[in-house]
Amino acid sequence: MAKQETLTYIPPFAVSAEAINLIAEISAQIERYAIHLEQEDGVRLRRANRIKTIHSSLAIEGNTLSEDEVRDIIDGKTVVAPIRQIQEVKNAIATYELYPTLDAFKEKDLLKAHGVMMQALVDKPGRYRSGGVGVFGEKGIVHLAPPAERVPQLMGDLFNWLKNSKDHLLIRSCVFHYEFEFIHPFIDGNGRTGRLWQSLILGKLHPLFEHLPVENMVYANQQAYYDAIGESSKQGQSGPFIDFMLAEIFKTLKARQGESLPNVDGEFGTKFGIKFGIKFGIKFGINEKRLLLMLHDNPSLTATDMADRLGISQRAVEKQMKKLKDMGVISRQGSRKNGLWVINKG
Repeated sequence: MAKQETLTYIPPFAVSAEAINLIAEISAQIERYAIHLEQEDGVRLRRANRIKTIHSSLAIEGNTLSEDEVRDIIDGKTVVAPIRQIQEVKNAIATYELYPTLDAFKEKDLLKAHGVMMQALVDKPGRYRSGGVGVFGEKGIVHLAPPAERVPQLMGDLFNWLKNSKDHLLIRSCVFHYEFEFIHPFIDGNGRTGRLWQSLILGKLHPLFEHLPVENMVYANQQAYYDAIGESSKQGQSGPFIDFMLAEIFKTLKARQGESLPNVDGEFGTKFGIKFGIKFGIKFGINEKRLLLMLHDNPSLTATDMADRLGISQRAVEKQMKKLKDMGVISRQGSRKNGLWVINKG
């Protein structure tokens, strides 16, 4: 039988009646949103959410790149912008690609994530700070973080509590986020790393939180976010921050699970007829239907264009196009560069 590690530190927090009700509400919404993501068009939503996550988290820290520019960088396109801002996006992309391999309960993984997130942006990325830091507002210092020599012990105690506490993961994710920002363990990158880590902890509750833009909640409500941190610091416990974050998680889940997905089947039937696939002996998948609908409206589209719109790789599009061409569903007229795709309806 595994030995239960003793909790040497328990962060101060109060769980309100509102928080208890929100936990129940969030649990119900989680299943609805999970079903939504599992729909065949979920790939589009997951990709869109990743773009929102990266854009929002960096925008909170002052990065001025737009969502479209973040998307272009993800797609490998050239973007004219300050080098540091482009580096921030590239680092965030690399960090979020690590998401499936990171364990929210392991301190060494936090250091690894910070090392990638802040590569070429700070000295000694992935290592705790060696000097003092403070959070400054318009009227001066808002928070003076604990001395650097205390950081390793404070972070060790926090991770020990996170891993061994019996509190609900929703509560633990909020408490960790607040305590992390209070400790401010790194010279820079604390905000974006703390938000990432709350998502990771929530991922222990349900995998959908990898694709739910927690950072976007904060970006849309920055002042309320900072107010909740300030009120928690004033009270000496993270209850107000817990209430704020749980409310934002609930509102986001409720809104997201209701996102409308395009009625691909209906549009496909209208434009091609219900018997279109029968004559070719094909049962079209959702992406094949979307691909044919795009070619119907714009026969000059390239594989790169279609991949971007479908939210899948160019290689996957080319594979589908080859299948449709081999089956006689589509054909090419004209050159590779200037030609058009023809859908063989007759």
